[in-house]
Amino acid sequence: MRNTEQNGDRSRRLIDLLGRHETTTTDPQRRPSTVKTTRLLDGELTSSETVGPDDSRAAVQGALAYADEEPQRMVILSYDSPLPDQIRQLESAWQLHPVLVEDLLKAGQRPKMERYGDVLFIVTRMASYADEIEDVQITEFHLMARRNAVAIIRQGGDSPAVDSADRLAHNRKLLRLGADAVLYSFLDLVVDGYLQVLRGLEVDREQIERQVFAGDPKVTERIYRLSREIIDLQQSSVPLGEVIADLRAGFSKYRTLDALRAYLQDVSDHLSRANTRVEDLRTGMNQILDVNSILVNQRQNEDMKKVSGWAAIGLAPTVIGAIYGMNFDVMPELHWAFGYPMALILMALSGIILWLIFKKKNWM
Repeated sequence: MRNTEQNGDRSRRLIDLLGRHETTTTDPQRRPSTVKTTRLLDGELTSSETVGPDDSRAAVQGALAYADEEPQRMVILSYDSPLPDQIRQLESAWQLHPVLVEDLLKAGQRPKMERYGDVLFIVTRMASYADEIEDVQITEFHLMARRNAVAIIRQGGDSPAVDSADRLAHNRKLLRLGADAVLYSFLDLVVDGYLQVLRGLEVDREQIERQVFAGDPKVTERIYRLSREIIDLQQSSVPLGEVIADLRAGFSKYRTLDALRAYLQDVSDHLSRANTRVEDLRTGMNQILDVNSILVNQRQNEDMKKVSGWAAIGLAPTVIGAIYGMNFDVMPELHWAFGYPMALILMALSGIILWLIFKKKNWM
């Protein structure tokens, strides 16, 4: 029977299913499907091997057999864009629940944590920031832990974290605590990635502030683009807080060691600070957008003042010319020797007077 730690109501499950998309194996841009098996003994890295789809079954079976021989042994299976056949192999080796297999075959899920018997399943999203194109790149990961084995599955993307499982093995003392320690270490890497992305986004925000007050007409598009990237990051980081809360809620039930509890608490604290910075950043971008709108309106008003002023200056000579162009029989000025020069002088004076008035009022 399925055992879940989340408030897995049916409506959220339905939304999650609708939000997924099935991974495809025919995309010409698809990354090569590989699996890296990393073996550890008493928390220390002993060997690693990377194989393709054809050799993945034997590599995975050998790694799992290695982990089952002694309690001090552990194995990390790092899948890069796995094929459905590779997921089926893992299903057979671990006797996975059909619903869990369905989750593993689908991408586009929100971060969550669920338990299926003795298998702990976590969906998380790692973020990286491409500063040259100002783009937050999100990579979805599926994590599973069962006894002395951990599977890390990357659903596409270019995040480097899974390329080097030894990054998770930097703390021998921590990894001696079991498979949960690997998951917590990975979540720590995820949160560190959020903090790095935030540093890049904050630099861009400062640049945008300078552009706004410099009157750069291209800044509006950049504001909207950066706001979208902040929202993408927020949609990854905030749900991760629920995942960590669900993990902490199961500490007593699953007798989590005190050292792991303290480590996850530290990860949770870092994530809370990251979420606070994300929210502050989003609020700040909204304020910058409002300020930019006010400044744009002010510049438009100044332009309208100038246009209106020049229209008024041009209107006065036009009115004088129109009056003397009516050609009535009785118009004394038409037969006056100085009528034409007087009309020109009157036109010029009216324009100059209006220009001086508008200049004094800072309309020109």
